[in-house]
Amino acid sequence: MDFAKKPPARVSAISDSRIEPLIDTEEAAALLRIHPKTLQRMARRGEVRGYQLGKLWRFRASDLVKIISVEVAS
Repeated sequence: MDFAKKPPARVSAISDSRIEPLIDTEEAAALLRIHPKTLQRMARRGEVRGYQLGKLWRFRASDLVKIISVEVAS
């Protein structure tokens, strides 16, 4: 097979520009204006969508913006 002509499908999916970068707890907490430990506690309880990578938590900014929008609307 000659991969020089066209990359495998999964490689092109990984390099897709639609992949949203994850932000760390400090950045996410600042966005929500809460303490980082509070955010981690909320993520452990499932109140906020987060991804735990080892001991570190990561969050999607778009998920946090949705939370802010709901809070402002209510």
